[in-house]
Amino acid sequence: MPTRRQEKVARVIREVVSDAIANHLSDPRITGFVSITRVEVLADMRSADVYLSIFALNEADKDKTFIAITHARTRIQSFLAQALESKFCPVLRFHVDEQFRKTLDVMKLIDEVSGERRRNEEAQESQEPPQEEP
Repeated sequence: MPTRRQEKVARVIREVVSDAIANHLSDPRITGFVSITRVEVLADMRSADVYLSIFALNEADKDKTFIAITHARTRIQSFLAQALESKFCPVLRFHVDEQFRKTLDVMKLIDEVSGERRRNEEAQESQEPPQEEP
């Protein structure tokens, strides 16, 4: 369970990394929409895992965007060092967050199943003869 300090540092990292990607990186490889889904700071505050969700037109663009962000890690860390008021600046490690994509896939499957079920119910209702009242 993270401490309050870890949570605070994680919140600052999330804000700084998000701002850096959106406003300070001018790499043409960064396309689509990049979102920081979560940040996990280790107990010693020396490193942090940053999970990114990248929405791009295709997998190639998604991979290029992730590579460009990873390549700009030291620049992003310099922005973070300016924002943090601590002795050490955590070393950032970027990861693609697959959990968010999996959640979207599950929601899509649920929508498909509910639509199929609705169509089956409508088909059954149209096949049943009308009941006569006595």
